[in-house]
Amino acid sequence: MLLLALDTATPAVTVALHDGSEVLAESADIDARRHGELLLPAVHRTLRAAGTELAEVTDIVVGVGPGPYTGLRVGLVTAATFGAALGIPVHGLCTLDGIAYAAGRAGLTGPFVVATDARRKEVYWARYEDPLTRVTEPAVDHPADLTEAGPVAGLPAVGAGALLYPAAFAEVPSGMPEHQSAGALASLAAAKLARGEELLPPRPLYLRRPDAKVPANYKVVTPK
Repeated sequence: MLLLALDTATPAVTVALHDGSEVLAESADIDARRHGELLLPAVHRTLRAAGTELAEVTDIVVGVGPGPYTGLRVGLVTAATFGAALGIPVHGLCTLDGIAYAAGRAGLTGPFVVATDARRKEVYWARYEDPLTRVTEPAVDHPADLTEAGPVAGLPAVGAGALLYPAAFAEVPSGMPEHQSAGALASLAAAKLARGEELLPPRPLYLRRPDAKVPANYKVVTPK
């Protein structure tokens, strides 16, 4: 196996290459507005660091979100294009699951919550029994709706959303991942595939409509 992992669902534009046993190379840039500009150079940089070529990749895994519409689709379209060009399978994984897995490698056991920034003063979140076991579906909510007797009450939380809204979460442990790591995503995918588990289809998990909308009653400027 030579697994290429991509994720653009958070401000991290992150890429990793995994050989089924370990991460061979990884690259990450944190920039919420330049996913399309940064992703392909990160892929080339990662492949070069591993001393391999794209044609040698056997599988692709991509983070399916949840995440903002524009950034998320950059990784998904790129993964789909690589898969079609190379004739290899493209697998999806929930981005929050990758962050949970990375939190486990950083020493968090569980139960806990992963929360990422959804913008609009909201967070994408899910609750985990342990780093490998998600017990709720991913959701998007205002942080204030999650406090007190809410679904995350009393649980430690990791991710950029937890750091951005610390008053909404009981505890935000230090030393935990803030954004996605393609290395963690690749390691999680490789372990699941080795166990014969079926991963998600590479389709986006948006949870809400995109910010960009066609204006109502717009003026037609083309000639009749």
